Amino acid sequence: MFELSQIRCFVTAAEELHFGRAAARLNMTQPPLSRQIQVLERILGVPLFERTSRSVKLTPAGRVFLPEARRIVWLAESATLAARKVAQGDAGRIGIGFTAVSGYSFLPQIVAQARARLPNIELDLREMVSSQQVEALQTGLIDIGFLRQPLERNEFESERVVSEGLVAALPTGDPRLTEPELTLKAFDGSPLIMYSREGASYFHNMLLSLFAEANVTPDYVQQVTQIHSMLGLVRAGLGIAIVPRTAMSLQFSDVHYRDIATTPATPVELYMVWRRGNSNPALTPVRNLCAEVAPKTV
Repeated sequence: MFELSQIRCFVTAAEELHFGRAAARLNMTQPPLSRQIQVLERILGVPLFERTSRSVKLTPAGRVFLPEARRIVWLAESATLAARKVAQGDAGRIGIGFTAVSGYSFLPQIVAQARARLPNIELDLREMVSSQQVEALQTGLIDIGFLRQPLERNEFESERVVSEGLVAALPTGDPRLTEPELTLKAFDGSPLIMYSREGASYFHNMLLSLFAEANVTPDYVQQVTQIHSMLGLVRAGLGIAIVPRTAMSLQFSDVHYRDIATTPATPVELYMVWRRGNSNPALTPVRNLCAEVAPKTV
């Protein structure tokens, strides 16, 4: 099998049709160049050049072989460049797990910025609840996860990227829309669409704590996992809901949002999490971009 160095020698000599000039282009002397081409001709079993004391020209076999040889050199150079880009973090693939809320709040901005600034890095986006993201991080299915709570484990690192408040989602015609101020007391005894204990434990536990502190007992009419499902039920008039502020980007007709005066300013947090020791070179540039693009406070 021939070697890349032999192909380079052939292509250069074919372009120059002069062994002395070809050797100079390759920063070598003429005898080694001639030997490389002779070895290539023996491997191929055909002469590639017709040599006389006055001229050098390609044989018919050499003319056919030249474009393919150029392609071999181009592929080798392209493969080398691609490998170097990956090693430097300028190219590659990164798996990102995200929750539904992050998917329609800041994730579109991350994707747009990545396309513009990291065009050679492929983003593999996967919508997952937090428990699924933890498993995917452990197995390497994803490189970055967006979770509601940092993982208190030595195998992970995390950075808070978003802090946001809570708002009430009310259907058209709800009398609370006309009140000058909305407090948690307004939810006492009211039909409320609650977060599932199993599928959305972060929000479920947060609301239970807030209601307990305010001595409020809503009427839990449904429990769901995803916020867009919750807002659909609000729109249908089944009840009211409390959602993170980023959910306001979901413009459901007949669903209106109001601030809740008696809730903490930014109780809802989102963390970017990655596995410690992850050797993916694309991780650092994508992680830095996510931290830059994600809003710190909503």
